[in-house]
Amino acid sequence: MTEAVLFDLDGTLADTAPDLAGTLNRLQAEHGMALTPFATLRPQVSHGVRGMLGVGFGLAPDAPTYPALAQRFLGLYADALCIHTCLFPGMSELLDSLAQRGITWGVVTNKAERFARPIVEALGLADRCACVVGGDTASRPKPFPDPLLHACKVAGIEPTRCIYVGDDIRDIAAGRAAGMRTLAAAYGYLGNTEPIETWAADAIIEHPLEILSYIETR
Repeated sequence: MTEAVLFDLDGTLADTAPDLAGTLNRLQAEHGMALTPFATLRPQVSHGVRGMLGVGFGLAPDAPTYPALAQRFLGLYADALCIHTCLFPGMSELLDSLAQRGITWGVVTNKAERFARPIVEALGLADRCACVVGGDTASRPKPFPDPLLHACKVAGIEPTRCIYVGDDIRDIAAGRAAGMRTLAAAYGYLGNTEPIETWAADAIIEHPLEILSYIETR
């Protein structure tokens, strides 16, 4: 029986790509660079700052100039966390349906908690969300199971009674390691080189409301 559904944030619960891409473009403009098109940036959103700077500046985290650029990126992003960010179509209806069924839901993301919580609040979900766990909340981020297990403790739910939904292979790896059923969100950013069919998720969903069908048949 499903007692809780936990969601990744970027690319699963909410479409945060416009604000993250906008931040990268502002940083590029500061450096007098041509702006990277949104379509190129969107698949990298799930990889956070590393993905944005990798595509926009061609930098890996071990590059000498990376730390300063990453710091500036985060500073710019902090001022624009939820300007164009919104829930994916069907997500609001899904959350309402979960509440009607008495199913708890929460957020587990690799985004730092200081950014994740304000986004959840700005989306009007803070009072409805059982937990918001960031990449720096537990001792290790996804693909380790630590943040998912921490979320279960906060929500008071056994991992085996949870479903974790994500749009990145590390989400599925973390969920499986935590003993949860996993759903791969094909409507998300899918920034991995591995095809979604190879992630070993329990199911692939094309729309948030398909989560209800999965719950009802299992």
